[in-house]
Amino acid sequence: MEGADRRVEEIARKVQEQSGFVARLLESIGNVVVGQTDVVEGLLIGLLSDGHVLLEGVPGLAKTTLVKSLADSIEIAFNRIQFTPDLLPADLIGTMIYNPQEGSFKAKKGPVFTHILLADEINRAPAKVQSALLEAMQERQVTLGDSTHILEEPFLVLATQNPIEQEGTYPLPEAQVDRFMLKLKVGYPSKEEEGRIMDRMSHSPSPVARPVATPKQILDARKLVEEIYVDEKVKEYIVNLVFASREPKSYGLNLDQIISYGASPRASIYLLKAARARAFLQSKGYVSPDDVRAVCMNVLRHRILVSYEAEAEEITAEDVVRRILEQVEIP
Repeated sequence: MEGADRRVEEIARKVQEQSGFVARLLESIGNVVVGQTDVVEGLLIGLLSDGHVLLEGVPGLAKTTLVKSLADSIEIAFNRIQFTPDLLPADLIGTMIYNPQEGSFKAKKGPVFTHILLADEINRAPAKVQSALLEAMQERQVTLGDSTHILEEPFLVLATQNPIEQEGTYPLPEAQVDRFMLKLKVGYPSKEEEGRIMDRMSHSPSPVARPVATPKQILDARKLVEEIYVDEKVKEYIVNLVFASREPKSYGLNLDQIISYGASPRASIYLLKAARARAFLQSKGYVSPDDVRAVCMNVLRHRILVSYEAEAEEITAEDVVRRILEQVEIP
């Protein structure tokens, strides 16, 4: 036990030494975006744990501004692509161009070849375009013609979407939704925050974020995040949370008629990674159950599919996650 304690102390010391850029990132983003503290933390968790992030909210809630402010705060390559119904896969990943002088084809790389890709309003493009992102998101590579091109690290897809009830939206394929580590809900600001937004945006020029971190700092932090200590009981807690979505009766939950599909094994992996990243943001060398609970909703809300009966009773996946968190025993 003493050896584990020493290890935790050593990791905590390294975290405190290397996490100085986090405060600078928060300050830089805060110069542009008012409030949205939980969403900003979610973006940083995705960045530190190498996980793609999906932001959902009605138009006008600064989803695009949030992502752009994060990208502007890092000395990193950034591309934005606006998803529209007439978008083609080649507009995203690129295509092969024939060169008549050389009598050969040459790859013309698309905007996906970057460090941070903002896929704006991703659910306004048809499924074939959304699916074009799958290889890049999962395997960090893109195939053009006969050649495979490796994407440079760090590579992160930060996508925004409007609620699917909005006109002109397409639901994302389940396979793609599952590849997003986190799904963050962007809500309305408070009265006080809205007043500050009006004051800030009524003056010109508009505030902008400045680079305060480097790609090397991000990659070094990611390596350290993977070293953060996780006790076996906390790992067991993560597994129980995920299994409760698949076998609710085993955990005293009467949800059999509510859940159509439980969370996949990817949920357990992402819960562990996200909890470690949150511990890093808290300057800790270990993961606590509170870290797991703090990231659980964002990891699970898009991985649990509720039944038609649940939809008829207006029961959502978020309601299911809350009941699981209430019922599963905390170590």
